[in-house]
Amino acid sequence: MAETALRADSASPLYAQLMERIRIDILEGVYPAGEKIPPEHELETRYRVSRVTVRRALQELTAAGLLERKQGKGTFVSMPKPEIRERRIESFHDRCRAEGKTPSAQVIRTGERAASARDREALILGPEARIVEIVRVLRADGEPVILEKSHFSTAYSWLEGAGLNGSLYRVLQEYGVQAEKSIYDLSLRKTNAEEAKLLQVPEGTTVLAVEQVVYDQRGRPLHTGERLIRGEKYTLKI
Repeated sequence: MAETALRADSASPLYAQLMERIRIDILEGVYPAGEKIPPEHELETRYRVSRVTVRRALQELTAAGLLERKQGKGTFVSMPKPEIRERRIESFHDRCRAEGKTPSAQVIRTGERAASARDREALILGPEARIVEIVRVLRADGEPVILEKSHFSTAYSWLEGAGLNGSLYRVLQEYGVQAEKSIYDLSLRKTNAEEAKLLQVPEGTTVLAVEQVVYDQRGRPLHTGERLIRGEKYTLKI
């Protein structure tokens, strides 16, 4: 673990620098998953910042779901180290129902746009390719918990006319396409004005960002995606 002081002359606020430093320390196993992190006064000394900076960083990391406060016990690492992983697909709608909640999806927009370099590489598309973008807000008991952006090749342009207020993967299944597994990457980032409005949080709120490439039952890339998750409202199962 680096013991160097954070940079007061940086354009990034000290609390944001501290958030990233703690995130890296979690990634490197300094603070293992499920274990308690040091109290505020120790973090203040370790990272050479004020108590106010420590508290702000811990609040943001807790809101993002990376840390968990336990009353009377302290603050604990609440999730595995964020790194690229492979997992089986779990439907948001199925997960909500299993927890006794009512799932729903609000379609924000659908339409074609130029494919990004990431889309072209992941979906094996040509240099001038376009993709179909689907942006939705996923809700549990009517409350927004995830902002979801999915990018498909134009072979799936028919999705624009499909009913997408329910499970997207259920719609795909009806056409013989099974979302089988995904490769994903976890990180923390702040919401911009549009994202904050859709998730009903203040602009600049720290959320858990999940970037993924989803593959079908034949092992072919199906779509890329990004999910911005309100960590205090929804727990990502690893």
